[in-house]
Amino acid sequence: MRTLLARPAMFAVALALAASARAEDPLPSWNDGPTKRAVLDFTRRVAEPGGPDFVAPADRIAVFDNDGTLWCEQPMYVQAVFVKDRIRAMAVDHPEWKDLQPFKAVLEGDRRQLADLGEKALVDLVSTTHAGMTTEAFDGLVRDWIGAATHPRFRRPYTRCVYRPMVELLAFLRANGLKTFLVSGGGVEFMRVWAEPAYGVPPEQVIGSAIRTKYELIAGQPALMRLPEVEFIDDKAGKPVGIARAIGRRPIAAFGNSDGDYEMLRYVTAGAGPRLGLIVHHDDAEREYAYDRDAVVGRLARALEEAPERGWVVASMKTDWARIFPEDDAP
Repeated sequence: MRTLLARPAMFAVALALAASARAEDPLPSWNDGPTKRAVLDFTRRVAEPGGPDFVAPADRIAVFDNDGTLWCEQPMYVQAVFVKDRIRAMAVDHPEWKDLQPFKAVLEGDRRQLADLGEKALVDLVSTTHAGMTTEAFDGLVRDWIGAATHPRFRRPYTRCVYRPMVELLAFLRANGLKTFLVSGGGVEFMRVWAEPAYGVPPEQVIGSAIRTKYELIAGQPALMRLPEVEFIDDKAGKPVGIARAIGRRPIAAFGNSDGDYEMLRYVTAGAGPRLGLIVHHDDAEREYAYDRDAVVGRLARALEEAPERGWVVASMKTDWARIFPEDDAP
């Protein structure tokens, strides 16, 4: 299990070293073109001492959505798969779930019924699978699951379904003094387990949705218990709020892939001085997936339509990325 979890760390380190060693091309998995040039130009401008667009190191902050921006989110969000697997494992002790919604829909794999049940159903599922335990116990559950679960199409661990071009970009930004944060609708404690080995982003730089926790003494020892109550949803308009709460500075660059990132992109790029907003467009059905306006997972419509007028860069997976996953062969 530890080996599986550590492998993405080796990829991240290798890519970071490659970026440093090949200064002439710090983003080797990006095809040459206007998208790559825009990213390189922005980064070098804000990091050039004495330059007209120089940004002080303390303000050199970049925020990244996770699902669909840094790793594969199809055919369903990775954390949703975790919830599904937890429900199925726990159902052994809950035979009544076969007739009780929303558990019935999960056990039968009825995604349409689950969607029709709405947000309350999602809250019930998360409360059941994520709460009633200490933070350490939950970390252990996630660590065990992420070390064993595999993507249904690519047949590899989810942590090897990260996007190589984006891992290179994270390393390049950090090499130029930008501090990188994850800002995701996913659970903050779920992501903190694997974000550092996968992306090089430490736990304190992960912002996400959260349930309430409570300090308790268990057998005389202090612990944090996870409660079945939602505290914060870090999606859509919640993302700028989460950024303000956790960082206290407006970032200068934002990276997303769906309309769930629209408000974050607007908030970040509305600031003064040099700004960069980038949308990862999933348009490569052969190597990954192709979806946008009609997607159930990762719908991209409004942000894509407004990108030209707002100056946001749209990165085409098909055109701009020479490789997608860490293990893909060189072009």
